[in-house]
Amino acid sequence: MDRRARWRRLCPARGARRARYEAGLSVRAIRPPGLLRGGTRYTGRTDRHGAGWRSAERCRSGGPSGRRTAGRFPVSSARAAGVEHYLAQKFLRVAIGTNNVDNCSRLCHSPSAAGLSASFGLPGGTDSFDDVERADCVLVVGANPVESHPVIGARLLQRELRGARLIVADPRSVGLATYADMHLRLRPGTNVALCHGLAHVLLAEGLMDERFLHERAAGLPEFTELLADYPPDRVADITGVPASDLVAAARLYGRAERPAIAYGLGVTEHLHGTDGVRALANLAILRGAVGTGRGYGVNPLRGQNNVQGASDMGALPDTLPGYGKVTDPAVRSRAEEVWRARVPARPGLRIPQMFAAARAGDLRALWVIGEDVCATDPDTNRVAEALRAGPLVICNELFLSETALHADIVLPVASWLEKDGIFVNFDRRFQRVRAAVSPPGQARTDFETVHAVASAMGVDLGCPTPAAALDECGLLAPVFAGLSHGRLDRAGAIPWPCPYADQPGEATLYTGRFATADGRAHLASCPYLPPGEEADDDYPLIMVTGRRLAHYNSGGMTRRTANLLLESADWLDLHPDDADRYDLRDGEPVTVESRHGRARLLARVSSEVNPGQVFCAFHFPAHGVNRLTSSHADTVTSCPEYKVTAVRVTRYPAQQDAATAPG
Repeated sequence: MDRRARWRRLCPARGARRARYEAGLSVRAIRPPGLLRGGTRYTGRTDRHGAGWRSAERCRSGGPSGRRTAGRFPVSSARAAGVEHYLAQKFLRVAIGTNNVDNCSRLCHSPSAAGLSASFGLPGGTDSFDDVERADCVLVVGANPVESHPVIGARLLQRELRGARLIVADPRSVGLATYADMHLRLRPGTNVALCHGLAHVLLAEGLMDERFLHERAAGLPEFTELLADYPPDRVADITGVPASDLVAAARLYGRAERPAIAYGLGVTEHLHGTDGVRALANLAILRGAVGTGRGYGVNPLRGQNNVQGASDMGALPDTLPGYGKVTDPAVRSRAEEVWRARVPARPGLRIPQMFAAARAGDLRALWVIGEDVCATDPDTNRVAEALRAGPLVICNELFLSETALHADIVLPVASWLEKDGIFVNFDRRFQRVRAAVSPPGQARTDFETVHAVASAMGVDLGCPTPAAALDECGLLAPVFAGLSHGRLDRAGAIPWPCPYADQPGEATLYTGRFATADGRAHLASCPYLPPGEEADDDYPLIMVTGRRLAHYNSGGMTRRTANLLLESADWLDLHPDDADRYDLRDGEPVTVESRHGRARLLARVSSEVNPGQVFCAFHFPAHGVNRLTSSHADTVTSCPEYKVTAVRVTRYPAQQDAATAPG
């Protein structure tokens, strides 16, 4: 079987996409006959051009108030093409005069960008995955790539079967953990302590690169002092990982000739997610495994096709394209020269702050571009409250999502199969996207949508094509200056940084110096701090959320395919001991309650989870999983703490109508 066939078998979502595409078009009516939230009649698919697009022109007067204010916020999805993010953030900064723009990396890998930038200088993975496949020891932390990134999971498994040592740190015994040389089943929320324990052993046993630390790193004395408080026995008490396993894992990583680290949302989606990323980076710095050829660094496994590119293109409240800070006068000056418009110096609001502003009555308009915030954001009861409070909510969507139901205006837009542009994957590789089919009906691309609204406001954003937008982006961001549609068409995927059109991009970072101010990698002396929630008598279980193989994210696409035959509901995995303790049976409906909300799920009794812990996905928003999650967020980036929520589980009340149960 060839590689492409293997990948199709590993990724059911991929196999379903093309086979079900034409059938999917028949359900892409954005609004059924009826009323919009504000009372305007919308007649369904036949009126997709008229009602939605004409209503969008309300934006030109600043929404219902007729005033242009700073209270306008777009939320951009990592499913959109890179140049669409570029145009959206330019629209907000040029046409509206605000930095209030953010994208869904806020909810997943914003701690990666912050942590990797602080440790090494740039907000992307240090090496290509092709390099990671040459490692002789791979440490995988907080990720289940067999299900969440199945192609990557297959490649890592192949590497292990060919002799590489594999260490997996994850609370659950799933995927690669079942093949690992060492499986460290840490308690949720204790990543920082685990990494410090590993680092303690590396220093104590001399398993570090002293020359690298002397010549290319900073912060060793302070870090050494911190590690004195993290001997294996204390770390075992915090994490639940036996001290002997901790030592054995540290020796595997420390004695490898070419170690690599890959990690997922189990590192970032915590109250101290940025600290978790920096603690992982510390291990690679101690080993001299970044920019030296003696290892393959630290690499986040990003979960969406363009979540790297969304931030690269400047869809963030505090940075412009290429990650220049809006507070830096030189960065703003470069943008103002290209755009011929002033760029505000004050950072904008992040997604959680946008919703808080809506609830406080300070939001004038919210434009959600391809993101189902009512399904994917935490504490969704509060998110829905924010949308109801907003005077004007606009939503770009393929389907009538839960978020679209809360919108005043729903604009029908094209899918990735129907547009032109670029994506940037977790390897930092720019790659071309080309339309395979035309959008149905009067649907437009997000690129055309932003242009249309800007034009209705009397603003010319320039860059009339996606190719022109990428060219303009390169004028603002030197790291992208060597990239263009023409070059990508000729050469294929190219990684950034790529400042020159006649030179290759840098797949491996920091071979000369680090991109920090002093050119050194920085060890982080961040102490372990507990998660935002802990179990107690009322909520005795800790819930972790994540993904499963058969569906993708909130299921907005895969639930419209035959993948429903593989999995038709969200399940709650719980240990047999907990099932006995709470009188729960495999396959029966259960009620899950947290301090924030309630959900209905199906019980699945499994030893994949530890006693005292439960796991569920969020592929079926109707079940309400994200009503359970809290507003606790990473203290640096505001990334939600999806991975630690205290819950209780009870049998679904027998007197309730069985038709209301999930499944």
